[in-house]
Amino acid sequence: MTTSLSSSEWKPVGTTRVERYAAGKALRKAVPRSSHAAWSATPERPDPMSLLIASNRSRVADLVPIRYGRMALSPLTFLRGSAVVMASDLATTPASGMQVQACGDAHLSNFGIYATPERDQVFDVNDFDETLPGPWEWDVKRLFASIVVAGRQNGFTPRENRQVVLEGVRSYREGMHEFATMSYLDVWYTYLNLKSMREWVLHKKEKAVITMAIKQSRRRTSLNTFPELTQIVNGQYRIKDDPPLIVHYTNLADHEKLRAFSEAYIASLPDERRVLRNRYHVVDIAQKVVGVGSVGTICAIVLLLGDSGSDDPLFLQVKEAQASVLAPYVGASIYANHGQRVVIGQRLMQGADDIFLGWSQFESRDCYVRQLRDMKFSENIEHLDPQTFALYARLCGMVLALPHARSGDPAQISGYLGSGDVFDQALADFAEAYADQTELDYARLITAIKEGRVQAETDV
Repeated sequence: MTTSLSSSEWKPVGTTRVERYAAGKALRKAVPRSSHAAWSATPERPDPMSLLIASNRSRVADLVPIRYGRMALSPLTFLRGSAVVMASDLATTPASGMQVQACGDAHLSNFGIYATPERDQVFDVNDFDETLPGPWEWDVKRLFASIVVAGRQNGFTPRENRQVVLEGVRSYREGMHEFATMSYLDVWYTYLNLKSMREWVLHKKEKAVITMAIKQSRRRTSLNTFPELTQIVNGQYRIKDDPPLIVHYTNLADHEKLRAFSEAYIASLPDERRVLRNRYHVVDIAQKVVGVGSVGTICAIVLLLGDSGSDDPLFLQVKEAQASVLAPYVGASIYANHGQRVVIGQRLMQGADDIFLGWSQFESRDCYVRQLRDMKFSENIEHLDPQTFALYARLCGMVLALPHARSGDPAQISGYLGSGDVFDQALADFAEAYADQTELDYARLITAIKEGRVQAETDV
């Protein structure tokens, strides 16, 4: 008995929590929790570089060297940019059969702070480009493998890294158990409030990290960003060029296509948000390279102003949405537009979403639109010591359990996980083994760059 997920909707296997918990526990016979420890590359494993090269075929060719340059900085940046590789690997690992709305790219840098429509600051998953219904284990394994890779990069000992993973997986397991006891409405309305989180931690050092994150995120708004990203040209506000990361398009003369894109995006918004969006008028648009895995896809920022001009700016980000890296292994999205796939997945996983989140299409490229900065902030992992890194892992584990509980059956998943640390220990083993694999694959990238198989542009 397993949970069936169709269009992000699970169907319960029993009528009570007790029955669903028992159904999850029964799955241990077919897929023992200890089996999740295993990872080894088989002779049939696809060549990671071939997968990366194939994933670049639909990207902007001039930007691909920047992608490789960013991936070449460290094993962690390689992992961030190689979701297509790990998806292929995860598809060969054990899975219990229970599905959720998976993030698809749940590495530790894809968690962060954002503001809810009520202007509350929360910590949550914040990237959904690869989201699709899929096994919950895949998100968990990608998260904790990335934590070991990052911990090694920070110089932590193997024992420290393992302890961080164990604490993080325990947080996921215990969070799932708590969500399994709650009503569906209470789970939906739950989020990790930063102010409450600051009171929850016990150590002064951890409180200081959260306090600093709150202050930094509050400064990341459209109003504070406005002088940083704009300048006056011929009496008009324009986005500043910063080549090659921010450049104005030279081939957007077809205003009819732009108008059609904008109208389709606005039509995707709920009615009340459409009214708000229409109070702003578009002033400028420019290409902006972001992230690691997204480099080479179409990404742009749009400057809009309200009636009071520079006192009421709004920055929107347009991002291309391609097929999820999970699709070859879990099936294609039910949505014709991958931008819609991302938006619906984000709304389901976050609960409190960006009020300007919508989708459209431009010249056959699917896109989604969101605010560029709305108190959005991600922690600089390199600055964390083992104690605060463990706190970060616990928070990531807890907030990953929440969208899985919203979209899947928390009672059944909790029944499978149980109250002991069998799964925790298995994930720690997997994370260490896959961190080794990531370092080997990273070395392959460095070799490919040196041999000229791929071109990399660094320091960008």
